[in-house]
Amino acid sequence: MAKHVIFGIFLLLCHSMTTKAQLAKTSPLFIELKLQDSIFFERGFNQCDIAYLDTAVAKDLRFFHDQGGFQNREIFFESIKRNICSDLMNKPFRRLEQGSLEVFPLYNNGILYGAIQNGIHHFYRKEPGKEDRLTGTARFTSVWLIHNSNWQLSEVLSYDHQEAKSGAK
Repeated sequence: MAKHVIFGIFLLLCHSMTTKAQLAKTSPLFIELKLQDSIFFERGFNQCDIAYLDTAVAKDLRFFHDQGGFQNREIFFESIKRNICSDLMNKPFRRLEQGSLEVFPLYNNGILYGAIQNGIHHFYRKEPGKEDRLTGTARFTSVWLIHNSNWQLSEVLSYDHQEAKSGAK
């Protein structure tokens, strides 16, 4: 458990120390990581494409959630199937807050091997015949690593979850 806390502190320190190294929103790497985030949540979370998630999530995934606790890859998939994808007619979906995404490259001896991504996302509930309803907002920090020339989600901090106030859209 101490290892998990140390890793979380490390990620936060990296974020605070590298704020000036954030990529320009027009840089190729920023655009690529924004695309990876978009595809990951659209296919994996919104459309429940479990086969896609299987390729996009690292085998040794570590996911830290401020309300749901620590999840390894197996628990993450169980949680997605049970909480996100169990009822496709009444399901949560995610939207990234416009302009909130930040990307910080990770290099080893000058070679890009990954990136840290921060942002804010909003969660909605989709029900047949009803308007989409905002249910909450949270912050995230993700570590994406390049594995066999593909980006994989490796580490996630999902925190500061706030329930939507009633009547919010």
